[in-house]
Amino acid sequence: MTVQGTCDPVFEQVAKEFERNLTDRGEVGASVCVIVDGETVVDLWGGEAAPGVPWLNDTIGHVWSCTKGATALCAHVLASRGELDLDAPVTAYWPEYGTRGKAGTLVRHLLAHQAGLPALRDPLPRGAFYDWKLMTERLAGEEPFWEPGTRHGYHALTFGFLVGEVVRRVSGRSLGTFFREEIAEPLGLDFWLGLPEEQEGRVAPTIPAEPPAELPSFYAKAFSDPASIPALLLGNDGGYMMTPGESDSRAAHAAEFGAVGGITNARGLAGMYRPLSIGGGELVGQGQLALMSPARSAGSVDAVLLVPSRFSLGFMKAVDNGHLPPADSEGALLTETAFGHAGMGGSVGFCDPPARLAFAYTMNRQGTGLGINPRGQALVDAAYRSTGHRQAPGGLWYRPL
Repeated sequence: MTVQGTCDPVFEQVAKEFERNLTDRGEVGASVCVIVDGETVVDLWGGEAAPGVPWLNDTIGHVWSCTKGATALCAHVLASRGELDLDAPVTAYWPEYGTRGKAGTLVRHLLAHQAGLPALRDPLPRGAFYDWKLMTERLAGEEPFWEPGTRHGYHALTFGFLVGEVVRRVSGRSLGTFFREEIAEPLGLDFWLGLPEEQEGRVAPTIPAEPPAELPSFYAKAFSDPASIPALLLGNDGGYMMTPGESDSRAAHAAEFGAVGGITNARGLAGMYRPLSIGGGELVGQGQLALMSPARSAGSVDAVLLVPSRFSLGFMKAVDNGHLPPADSEGALLTETAFGHAGMGGSVGFCDPPARLAFAYTMNRQGTGLGINPRGQALVDAAYRSTGHRQAPGGLWYRPL
């Protein structure tokens, strides 16, 4: 399959792995972008966006939970301006939220997946995720699954409504509007939370992963225990996850779905992290940037994913799950200083400020695990090798002294 774009010779390994993904690892269509010291050193794309349709320079696609990085960044922009206090109760901005044991929830708990609201108990109507008012009212009236702040569990589909409503209350603008006006447009990013209809023709439809031989623990629990959090998360979603093709519908693309609804390509995703990789730039001050990287929640078992996970205030941190059974072994092999987010099926965007690195990989054919898929990890590994990093036993990366 044809690969197009540009690659600095120093990063030739990234280009080789990208080509190998297409020829040997089942990639269908994808893009990868690497930015170092604020300059783009890799910008490649290739394969097919759809059968018989080449992946072009301006092809965009659904990046799933990579969207959470964009939503978290909106909150940090407001915090950097002094308009949002991450240590304040959520009720300081969203008074209706303080019901049924949630009065003590802090804004930081929403960002760190500690709020205890990864799902809703009562059935949601079809299309609920496209109705912001309905979702925020239901979440405000829900009882948490655990005392906020006492443990963490991945808020896979509710994160965007929880953090996004705080952004809306503080800024007076919808999440998608705030992201567009304060981040995407100033940075010139082809990145959308709420895709305009005229852009629809550029979207590469998602190709779901083939059913795995062994289910990850999250899915095994969801399909075996109807009362479990994983089952509620997947099954009580207004038809979004379990209806074939729904996530590629016009309604889904148009919604400002801040957990998993973002549409972009590697250039747009890496471009969002570019300012953060070089000190905060146009987005946040260095003091705020210092709050974005450290892990704030971590554990041997995520209350939702049922595998180890680690999060900073809104971003995924490196985690090595290679010691687990194969179905649960996919993680995020980065450095300890990196932060960003992976998306369902394996896409990823992150920055590593000490390395002055921003990276993104997007694709249309999903992998089966819960972290960065092997195709994306091969590109991450090549980028780190090209910048002089080394791999520790187990897989995490570090920069030698």
